[in-house]
Amino acid sequence: MSVFESLNNTSDKATDLGEKYLKTSQEYITLKAFQQLTFSFSLIVKLFAVGALVFLGLIFLAISGAIAIGNALDSITLGCLIVAVIFLMLAILVYVLRKHIDRKIIQKISIKFFN
Repeated sequence: MSVFESLNNTSDKATDLGEKYLKTSQEYITLKAFQQLTFSFSLIVKLFAVGALVFLGLIFLAISGAIAIGNALDSITLGCLIVAVIFLMLAILVYVLRKHIDRKIIQKISIKFFN
């Protein structure tokens, strides 16, 4: 009878350890998901805040640049046109380099996301 009791105790211990492992794994996965969610959310908020401020700065810089170029050329319209062409060239450059930019962003985020 002691062999059966020993086998029963061993199987009970194994079951308890398995349940404890599953519970601990579930808690870890929950914490890891929370960490990744908060990291992603804070990254998006920071990106939005910095992007909005940079956008406002670029608007004022473009307006003042267009006025300055327009005064130098005695044509505000021509100054605005030159600034617009500069922005279009920058947009084309970003479009051409988009895959390289995506790769860099994925590399930077994956370091923090998968650690």
